[in-house]
Amino acid sequence: MKPPCEIVVWYVIPAIRAELAKSLISYGMKQKDVSELLDITQPAVSQYTTSKRGKGIDLSDELLADIGDFAYKLYNGEAQKCDIISKTCSLCSKINTRDVANKVGLELSAQCQSCINCKK
Repeated sequence: MKPPCEIVVWYVIPAIRAELAKSLISYGMKQKDVSELLDITQPAVSQYTTSKRGKGIDLSDELLADIGDFAYKLYNGEAQKCDIISKTCSLCSKINTRDVANKVGLELSAQCQSCINCKK
């Protein structure tokens, strides 16, 4: 049994990073530049863009559009590196951890049923 935060770390954040990396690459950024912007390694960017990492959950069309918009803002300078954490948290809060757990075949810890620390 897994706590929701572990599911977020293993599935949700990688899915968000993968879409962000793919979007930035589609705007013409080089993997090296994306890795520096996201504070991850260039091989991690490669794995995100080839769907070796960050797969396993489907993000809603709304979230995908939000990630694409944010990537564009990063690309053209309207958003900065310091905005990535808060935007990732904002995106993450829109994802139902219970749905992700069900999708990947994990069971949430029984203590999570009454926990008020997570939003979902």
